[in-house]
Amino acid sequence: MPSRRTVLAAGAGLTTALATAFTLGGTAHAGADRRLRAVISRMTLEEKVGQVFVTRVYGHSATAPDQADADANLAELGVRTAAELIARYRVGGIIYFTWAHNTRDPLQIADLSNGLQRASLGQPRGLPVLVSTDQEHGIVARVGEPATLFPGAMAIGAGGSRADARTLGRVAGGELRAMGVRQDYSPVADVNVNPANPVIGVRSFGADPEAVAELAAAEIRGYRAAGVAATAKHFPGHGDTAVDSHYGFPVITHTREVWEALDAVPFRAAIAAGVDSIMTAHILVPALDDSGDPATLSRPVVTGLLREKLGYDGVVVTDALDMAGVRTKYGDDRVPVLALKAGVDQLLNPPKLDVAWNAVLRAVRDGELTEARLEESVLRILRLKDRLGLLADPYVSRDRVGRTVGTKAHLATADGIAERTTTLLVNEGSLLPLSPLAHRRLLVVGADPASPSGTTGPPTGVLAAALTELGFAATALSTGTAPSAETIARAVTAAGEADAVVVGTYNVSATSPQKTLVGQLLATGRPVVAVAVRNPYDVAQLPSVKAYLASYSWTDVELRAAARVIAGAVEPQGRLPVPLQRPDDPASVLYPIGHGLTY
Repeated sequence: MPSRRTVLAAGAGLTTALATAFTLGGTAHAGADRRLRAVISRMTLEEKVGQVFVTRVYGHSATAPDQADADANLAELGVRTAAELIARYRVGGIIYFTWAHNTRDPLQIADLSNGLQRASLGQPRGLPVLVSTDQEHGIVARVGEPATLFPGAMAIGAGGSRADARTLGRVAGGELRAMGVRQDYSPVADVNVNPANPVIGVRSFGADPEAVAELAAAEIRGYRAAGVAATAKHFPGHGDTAVDSHYGFPVITHTREVWEALDAVPFRAAIAAGVDSIMTAHILVPALDDSGDPATLSRPVVTGLLREKLGYDGVVVTDALDMAGVRTKYGDDRVPVLALKAGVDQLLNPPKLDVAWNAVLRAVRDGELTEARLEESVLRILRLKDRLGLLADPYVSRDRVGRTVGTKAHLATADGIAERTTTLLVNEGSLLPLSPLAHRRLLVVGADPASPSGTTGPPTGVLAAALTELGFAATALSTGTAPSAETIARAVTAAGEADAVVVGTYNVSATSPQKTLVGQLLATGRPVVAVAVRNPYDVAQLPSVKAYLASYSWTDVELRAAARVIAGAVEPQGRLPVPLQRPDDPASVLYPIGHGLTY
């Protein structure tokens, strides 16, 4: 690894105008816009086009990816490395994904970030790259252990603490910044009022717009304090849909009045909190724009509502442009052009970068997009890079990674927050807490969904290990989300040797084999404790369970907290942030917002 002096010297590609335009720490002085415009005036049209794109790239290194990643880059992007991609397209941003092998470990991430900056600053009139990722915590996390993983949004909603939300943003943001990630696509500002929502769900803080607004704003303030751009998503609100915009085109039938009272509330709060970027949704809201265009491509939504009505002049980023919700009406060459015409600034992850990049370039040359309109977006992006300190010093120190990422203090903070979120929904006959004296032998069964970050779990094993540390003799048996008759029989046999059973449930439906598993475990006469490891709505499908907890995710930090509640090491403090309705009568509420038991 080169010395810090060597790394910093690689940034000499910044123009003299940039070097004098900003003060140390990235705070623009008076007249910064004038100087930024001067920088933009020196850029070529191709460089301006590149600045509005944020793309994926495969590999752990900017210059020396593994051969399989180089091959993937060549097949999808027409280049072999991230450095080659930056040289060809002069992109303004790179998004990290686990599946693109960008996030192996913190030091590697920092090295990759520095490599991207060297590649970009080494170009003529080189500008720093804005590195982003989806680090929502909970069920969406691209950077895993040993970085600190916090409870997800609905868990934070169950905790109800603005202080905890702000702490999450500050600590998580500090760790991201240490690794060179300066833009986080979090928090989710959607109000989840549809239990059948397949794409948001526990990624939302809850169903109460005011509560969502308070927690989203607090988290944003935490990220800002850490020097990382938070991103409120998904405007104008993705909380009331039964369609996943990754695979279809959701239509939300809220009236304008409902939108104002429900969906708009958290976004107004996010803007008031100084949110640096807002992400659009690939959804149709006819009451806001009846053209049939998704919000991402809608000028009435992006410019009319977000810019003009809500007064937002920060960076607007699209949701990923490879998602089906934005590709159903227009081709991949039209989508990026229409998004810019709608008022968007950053074009995130187009399926074919060359097609999208050339389409925008052509639209400007042909006069469909004015160069002045393009420069508006480039100016907003450069303002953001300046505020984040990228234009003063885009590099990160390996030493800082070790001092910041996954420290004992940060991990303890995450554990403490998780303990305040676990929600006890049912406890008939005071079954909980379990005692190692009365229920020493525990069987832990249930679903073992893949780790959101690829570094935690499996859930049954984590629960069993945590309970064993608390004085029980716990054994794990994975039964999955759709257990077979043979698997269920094996679990029932094992239950016969246990004093009590803990079962993790995952998105239980009316026809789920998980219901059969739980029913047969109850029939053994052994005490059964259930933990909903994703949606809390599971409890409505399993009314016979005598003790039911909600952890809101299956990451280790939330499961360990659930284990401590089961054992009585801590008292449950969480309160439902969403109502739980009867499955046979959605108008009838089993457990209202605010429900939560304690010992």
